[in-house]
Amino acid sequence: MFKQRIFSLCMLAAAVIAAQAQAVIKFERTLHDYGQFTEDKVQTCVFKFKNTGDQPLVIHQAFASCGCTVPTFSKEPIAPGKSGQIKVEYNGKNKLPGHFKKSVSVRSNASNALVRLYVEGEMVEGK
Repeated sequence: MFKQRIFSLCMLAAAVIAAQAQAVIKFERTLHDYGQFTEDKVQTCVFKFKNTGDQPLVIHQAFASCGCTVPTFSKEPIAPGKSGQIKVEYNGKNKLPGHFKKSVSVRSNASNALVRLYVEGEMVEGK
């Protein structure tokens, strides 16, 4: 009986410790302003982040609010203390000119499992 209690307490302690160990994704910034540009130029920016947690960070998906915005990212785990990036391209070809703001949702195994990034700008008619 005593051994069973000790074993149960050890398992509980291990579960608590494991629950506390997690990846944490920390972005340098979550908004990028492309400024003013013409529709014939695809706009690109990079959102840099760091895993400030104590477990490997895995980004499961990054998806945009529309097809004109395309995020790309590495599928490789990011070790604790290491950095990574998400590249976001905006293609305004055949879109209406004017101001826009688009979101990119990033899902990962981090304690902050969902982070939203934003790109905005003003597309003007080309010459």
